[in-house]
Amino acid sequence: MEMLHLRYFVAVAEELNFSAAARRLHMATSPLSQRIKDLEHELGQRLFDRSTHHVRLTPAGAALLPIARDVLDQVNSIPWRLSEATRPRRSTVFIGMPAGVHPDLRARVNVLAEQVHDRFEVKRWPGTTPALAAAVREGKLALALVRLPVGDPALDQLLVMSERLGAVVPSDQFAGKDSVALAELTGLAYVATPSEITPAYFDQLDRELSDRGIRKRIKLADTGYGGVSEIISSGMAFSVSMLDSRSPMSGYRLDNVTVLPFVDFAPRLDTGLVWRRDRAHGGDLDELADAAREVFAEPLSS
Repeated sequence: MEMLHLRYFVAVAEELNFSAAARRLHMATSPLSQRIKDLEHELGQRLFDRSTHHVRLTPAGAALLPIARDVLDQVNSIPWRLSEATRPRRSTVFIGMPAGVHPDLRARVNVLAEQVHDRFEVKRWPGTTPALAAAVREGKLALALVRLPVGDPALDQLLVMSERLGAVVPSDQFAGKDSVALAELTGLAYVATPSEITPAYFDQLDRELSDRGIRKRIKLADTGYGGVSEIISSGMAFSVSMLDSRSPMSGYRLDNVTVLPFVDFAPRLDTGLVWRRDRAHGGDLDELADAAREVFAEPLSS
């Protein structure tokens, strides 16, 4: 039995008209009728009741129709099934995301995920910079966005964004001001988030503020960015955070809290993309790292 015989049979069974089936198959009616007779002879079953006025399926023809359709569907699916079987399998990879990733940077992560979609399924994993860098080094994460600096020689680093920082201050004490000098902050204590969630850069920032005359400190424990905002809102302290109002960090600000640019100080928080060097040079992340270098080639700034 040839596959064409089944195609001819299905066409006639669906049209229930030999002339219409022949047109559908781009052939003459006479050879089509002969092929159906050949199939009936091979199967030993009459498949159609034919008369001058009608064509009907016999019980044997009705039984054959779903079988023939299934066989043809299987044959028709061979090209895409073969393509699926031989294409590289998609791997699930995780990219680390620290708190407060700028929406423009998040958009680039989405571009990367789309660009490597055929080969990798990219999922996000939250964490602090030290935890994310350690997870990349241990092979648990493929990539991570981290707050720089990160001093791990096993990791390649690519600068992807630099964000201007401002003074987070009590609104009522700085009403009407659109900027602030460090000298205006000496009456307030500097408060930072607990060290376990604060990027290493803020240790350096703390020292710079001390060198510039900001000596009072409030140390918080067992709290996060919301706790810092509570202290500032009460009028006792100031902090330093992203100046761009589109930064997710602005979501932690309470009433009576605003952020102002410095006039005599220019702190910036840099964010890098890191991956393990040996995995990106001749390893399993070659493709992903190449795509990341392309997507993040031009660092963002805010």
